[in-house]
Amino acid sequence: MIIGPKYKIARRLGAPIFEKTQTQKYALHLERKGKKRGFSKAKSEYGIQMNEKQKARFTYGLSERQFSNYVKEALLKKTENTSQTIFEFLELRLDNVLYRLGFSPTRLGSRQIVSHGHIMVNGRRVNTPSKRVVIGDKIEITPRSLGKAIFENLDEKTKNITVPSWIKFDSIKKVAEIQGKPQMLKTENMFDLNAVIEFYSR
Repeated sequence: MIIGPKYKIARRLGAPIFEKTQTQKYALHLERKGKKRGFSKAKSEYGIQMNEKQKARFTYGLSERQFSNYVKEALLKKTENTSQTIFEFLELRLDNVLYRLGFSPTRLGSRQIVSHGHIMVNGRRVNTPSKRVVIGDKIEITPRSLGKAIFENLDEKTKNITVPSWIKFDSIKKVAEIQGKPQMLKTENMFDLNAVIEFYSR
């Protein structure tokens, strides 16, 4: 998916949603541009909902169609907490799991790792980044890919990563197992999925 100029998009949405905008360099960039005070004029309710939808979509690097399909699927399920269901759909994507493990510093990088056939789920090679994993699934690097340059210094890359509690990771064997469901915490997200639901429910 072609995203466009990330600094400009992050400024427009009012949140550092991309990895490259979560740095001191970006903060200095905002200061130089005089953008630290945020939006200059109030948004309408529709504008706010649209903004939250875009923040969530760009965070996970999804196209409009991909993202809207997740929301529509969650709405059809009619669960008690639709926003939690959407969050689970997003977090349980295979590319996102690799990102959470620290296999790549970006979700785009994790997507490429899967697309190039470097990952197995339950012993079978998978090349679909959007594959939704479930509790009990085991994720590991294919034996033939372990020695590739993309996985060099993997221990160094992952040593400071805090793996979510819903993923069990054996750092020696490089095997991850899904052992629970991701829980949405408002304090940890830069977007409001309730506003997203309102946007698609219009």
